[in-house]
Amino acid sequence: MKPNLPNWQERYHARHINTLRIRIEDRPGSLAAVLEAVGDAGGALGNIDIVGADSTHKIRDVQVFAVDQERLDDIIEAVRALPNAELLKVTDDVLEIHRGGAIETRSRVVLDSLAKLRMIYTPGVASVCKLIESDPEQAWEYTHKGHRIAIVTNGTAILGLGDIGPLAGLPVMEGKAAILAHFVGVSADPVLIDSHDSAEIIDIVTRIASQYGAIQLEDIAAPACFEIEEALDATLPVPVFHDDQHGTATVVLAGLLSAMKRTGRTFADLNVAMLGAGAAGIAIARLLLDLGVGDLVMCDSRGALHAGRDDLNPWKRIVAERGNRENITGDFSRAIQGRNLFIGVAKPNTVTKAQIASMADGAIVFALANPVSEIAVEDAIEAGAAIAVDGRSMNNALAYPGLFRGALDARARRITTEMKLAAARTLAECATETLMPDMLDMTVHRRVTKAVREAWEKHGEGAATRTPELARAD
Repeated sequence: MKPNLPNWQERYHARHINTLRIRIEDRPGSLAAVLEAVGDAGGALGNIDIVGADSTHKIRDVQVFAVDQERLDDIIEAVRALPNAELLKVTDDVLEIHRGGAIETRSRVVLDSLAKLRMIYTPGVASVCKLIESDPEQAWEYTHKGHRIAIVTNGTAILGLGDIGPLAGLPVMEGKAAILAHFVGVSADPVLIDSHDSAEIIDIVTRIASQYGAIQLEDIAAPACFEIEEALDATLPVPVFHDDQHGTATVVLAGLLSAMKRTGRTFADLNVAMLGAGAAGIAIARLLLDLGVGDLVMCDSRGALHAGRDDLNPWKRIVAERGNRENITGDFSRAIQGRNLFIGVAKPNTVTKAQIASMADGAIVFALANPVSEIAVEDAIEAGAAIAVDGRSMNNALAYPGLFRGALDARARRITTEMKLAAARTLAECATETLMPDMLDMTVHRRVTKAVREAWEKHGEGAATRTPELARAD
């Protein structure tokens, strides 16, 4: 496989990627002056290409990375101020890659004859319809159902942007669909539901679900996401999977398996402090408690979850009652002291170096807030963490393509704990020098698919959560 170039966007923590088209005087030092101006304004450089020339000038496309809009504005003004260069155009590369949308529907059949047209549509298609009418299971064989899922959102928890509505969240759903199509050949239809009413969302998804082999819930805020998933999972005969919960939990478990191997720890050795009690946090906590971690204290904006708090929703209460064995109260600074694993799924820049320094020796830090983590990896290492990663390397896209492809191939009715564990273990096995494998490696997704399918075929949905196989993950 051809090695991947470094991801400059991640390296530079850049939220803005733009290409500046600049007409530069063709004499020694002119290009260097442009590049120096970009650097002095706080920009980082990407590709530089010649796209035109005349007798006195070259026209170059210079890609720049900026951490925020203010820095980008400074870069543009610095280039405009140069005496031997003319800024012709500024292109937003992120907007351009989304122009026209990230996905489309194409025919799998080449309609190059009237005979094929009449078989794919009327009158020939009627025999397929009658077959499915008599035996609905045949839809898995003679429609695209076995390769299609719905990505359902109401837009109430889009990335780190919050409740921006379903239409504004559509680019995220299209991006997920593009990932599923590219890596595992799954077709995904974004389904936008403009409602905050859980009952209405449940009803709509139930009514449209028959055409899909699985339902992916996406970017629905807690606690509604728990209610919606549980209701749909109890009634639909296909997997219902909230990626913000279980996709995140799966990749966290994969990273944790790698980290435990490096540090020689078992699940029972782990004393966990978590910051963030939304969908992802609750799912991670419940999975780790199922796997037998030594203890786990979760904090929300009001501090540690404990049995004595009277403001907990039912899902937070489950975590409070199953974890926090010392009944720790107070703020996050108290909860993290002496712990050897920190998992953050909260907000940017909410954890300090002093808090990391208060952890046990050899601490593991997973700071996963997007797009900016709770604490920078470099700061966590400087504060004494033995291992530190952020959400850029621990990305859901490592898990959910193979989870869905494996579930569809097995015609699974649920995505079980055993399937998630199989995916996590496979991801950990695929990791070599890094904690997580390369997201662009197609073999990783194929291996996850195979492991998930085999987990369903071996265990189905009736196996106990704490099976001998789960215990051996320790």
